[in-house]
Amino acid sequence: MNIRDLKYVVALKDHLHFGRAAEACHVSQPALSGQIAKLEARLGVALFERSKKTVRITPIGEKIAARAEALLLIADEIETTARAATDPLSGPFRLGMIATIGPYLAPRILSEVHRLLPALTLTLVEGMTHDLEAQLEAGQLDAVVQATLPRSPTLAHQPLYEEPFLVALPQGHALAKQARIRLSEIDDTELLLLSDGHCLRDQVLGACGANAATVNTRETSLETLLALVAAGDGVTLLPAMAARQGPLELRPVAGTGAARQVCLVHRQSFPRPEVIGALAEILRKAGHG
Repeated sequence: MNIRDLKYVVALKDHLHFGRAAEACHVSQPALSGQIAKLEARLGVALFERSKKTVRITPIGEKIAARAEALLLIADEIETTARAATDPLSGPFRLGMIATIGPYLAPRILSEVHRLLPALTLTLVEGMTHDLEAQLEAGQLDAVVQATLPRSPTLAHQPLYEEPFLVALPQGHALAKQARIRLSEIDDTELLLLSDGHCLRDQVLGACGANAATVNTRETSLETLLALVAAGDGVTLLPAMAARQGPLELRPVAGTGAARQVCLVHRQSFPRPEVIGALAEILRKAGHG
């Protein structure tokens, strides 16, 4: 058994099609099929159930594929560790950002990354917290910028910055007459929120003390939610970095505590702590700027 065989198993598990799995592994279909058959013979179990039209992974195949993915991650980290010995600030780096941070923070950091880390090839991935953390644990991402602490004990985090919330109102709203707005003054039935899965939803609910059953949920992006506020559909809280010009009334919150803590999350075993530290400093300055 070798790394190549493990890659073939994982590729076939992902694609459930010999042709597409072979293409993903850059080999011929007979080569991939033959190696998997040899591996099954060696292990004495069927990893996949084959028919003329379909490929299904067996229960034991699921277990072995999961172990194969873990071993491939370790192998990748071994190679990364070796490369880091020569220049830990070079090479590819896959950075996830939650959807309510990425569009606003990413433009602030790119020029500094190019200037301070010219040998780093940065790939940005946007998504929801639970999806990004799953990709991080699986080794598909190297770090994630998010607004909650990591849930898994295998993940560590670097604090970046605190981002206050602003109240977003349509023009002419009665509360817009005030310089600062107490969250208790916002009517729950007027409050617009993103859908479940967005940590911003939970943070706004918590800050406002609102009843989730009475607020208005929108299956949309933050930008579209703000457009709905501008159209008079309701009010919301938005992170300060997302503040923009337009037909909106933005007001700071009276009192303290209406903010979110942004952090950089990474695997504890990640073999390039130098690049984590360098990126954290760039992100920290961008968040405070």
